[in-house]
Amino acid sequence: MFKRIFLFLITNLAIIIVLSFAIFLVERFFGIDVTWYVWGGYVWLLIFAVIFGFTWAFISLLMSRWMAKRAYSIEIVTLNDFDNLNEKQKVVFTLIKDISERNNIKLPEIGFYNSPEANAFATWASKNSSLVAVSSGLLNLMNKDEIEGVVAHEMAHILNWDMVTMTLLQWVLNTFVIFISRVLAWIVESYLNKWEESNWHSWAYVWLSMFFELVFWILASLIAMWFSRHREFRADAWSANYVWKKKMIAALESLKKMQSMSSLDNSKLAAMKISTKWRWWIMALFSTHPDLDDRIKALENLSI
Repeated sequence: MFKRIFLFLITNLAIIIVLSFAIFLVERFFGIDVTWYVWGGYVWLLIFAVIFGFTWAFISLLMSRWMAKRAYSIEIVTLNDFDNLNEKQKVVFTLIKDISERNNIKLPEIGFYNSPEANAFATWASKNSSLVAVSSGLLNLMNKDEIEGVVAHEMAHILNWDMVTMTLLQWVLNTFVIFISRVLAWIVESYLNKWEESNWHSWAYVWLSMFFELVFWILASLIAMWFSRHREFRADAWSANYVWKKKMIAALESLKKMQSMSSLDNSKLAAMKISTKWRWWIMALFSTHPDLDDRIKALENLSI
């Protein structure tokens, strides 16, 4: 869980720093006044925030597949490799191919990676440019029916445009984060100018903007994570409809069993796909996935 949160934080923080620093350099050395919008009124600030927020959100989306491959050392397989796959890998490949053909989308990249954790995830920029990755730990610890439940769940995310939807939400959140943080940075910097002479285009404004952006982005993430948990219930329901409800419930029960058998450190089960029972409620607010018991209960109450 901490690895996933760290990668998510560092990616967005890097984008904030790079884009903010680029604007500062353009203003400082090329004389192009990018941030004149504050003096020109809040409408210009909002326009800038919309453009900046769009860039921030969609760079993250476009980088997601590339980052996942490198972060997890994923080995991509194709139809030519099918005969060399083991039986459980063939279950993954066959189901993804079947769902793709039935829904008229391009076959996603299918990858496997070595890890003891039971994990699977999907990432993409569009339905026809996606990746589904499964860990060796999940294949070793689950039977074929359970694997089908997990894989169908990940395909549901792709078919429902979940990552694109999350990106659009992030765009809106980013817009408000940028807008509010830069207004506050300008207010604080203006207050400092009363006590000491300095140019408005100063390092103080840059660092204040970055600080407020990071603080408000963390707060905005609470909204994004809540929405992500909501989408997980929908993906579970889609999977239950496609591969049979009992398979999806069995998959979650299997994860729950692994959780109960794990040591006090449950973080291995809480990466990109799997949520464990949280020991601290504050961490639950930053979780992308609901608790397993809640997901199982929702499926049990699902009418198909």
